[in-house]
Amino acid sequence: MKFSSMAVKLLKRANIVMASVLALAMIVPLLVPVPPLEGTLPPEQLADADSQFVRLEGANIHYKTGGEGEPAFLLLHGFGANTTSWDRIMEPLSALGTAIAYDRPGFGLTERPLTWEGENPYSTATQPRIALDLLEHLGKERAILVGNSAGGTLALHLALLYPERVEALILISPAVYTGGGAPGFVRPLLRTPQLRRIGPLLVREFLGEGASLLDSAWHDPSKITPELQEGYTRPLRAENWDKGLWEMTVSADYPDLISRLETLQMPVLIITGDDDRIVPTADSVRLAGEIPGAELVVIPDSGHVAHEETPEAVMTAIEDFLARVAQ
Repeated sequence: MKFSSMAVKLLKRANIVMASVLALAMIVPLLVPVPPLEGTLPPEQLADADSQFVRLEGANIHYKTGGEGEPAFLLLHGFGANTTSWDRIMEPLSALGTAIAYDRPGFGLTERPLTWEGENPYSTATQPRIALDLLEHLGKERAILVGNSAGGTLALHLALLYPERVEALILISPAVYTGGGAPGFVRPLLRTPQLRRIGPLLVREFLGEGASLLDSAWHDPSKITPELQEGYTRPLRAENWDKGLWEMTVSADYPDLISRLETLQMPVLIITGDDDRIVPTADSVRLAGEIPGAELVVIPDSGHVAHEETPEAVMTAIEDFLARVAQ
């Protein structure tokens, strides 16, 4: 009886401790001060001379174009990037047709709405529609999708949903095996009032390491120019960039793409650097083996953003691929 009584007391104490910890976990985040961002501006005031904006799916989308005619290249950047990511291949692609680069919701100079009617503009379901809406706005029925990292995941998703709109896929270090957003069991936690409150703080802290994150994407970070760095940091002066990025993070939920790879019928080129430390080179090699007829190019002395670090080699791979596709 003594042992039983002691066990009951210990159990009660354990329950009290657990309840206290849970209460603290629920209350403390709501008490954490979240100071407003200082010095932010409307995205339009941070735009370049060649920047354009169009309202699609509840957000003002920032985009740039170059060239004319066919084919159309739709450029889809990765997580934390923006149209700057394509600066080094925008001009050579424009010489081949029409190049279109835009900032996906949550990034760059695209508006970060905090409320909306209808579909969430940050959601995975809305992302393909924004891409198609932009093509329609520019009078393009079909396009060659060029996607890097998470932009490669979006390109693949769009190609599986609307194969008739995709002429070809060019995937640069696509985050297909690791690009599905937070695990399903985590997403409800991210949407709680507690984490919605402190989420923007977490985002600010994460991108406070921006320089080191950019370095990890390059084989040789010494080649990163001040102009490129400025292109990545300028969007951090846009209104609500932290809240918008948190909304995008919470909303990311890609469906199963891997089991449908064999249904792809358009030409596919996969490009990767031989020193990709973000999406391992082996993942791109694996993907090329799982997509019927896909071509693979591994670029020496290059990292996760080969189109930025080794643009000449990337353009050579693209031009050779397009020449074979045209035959």
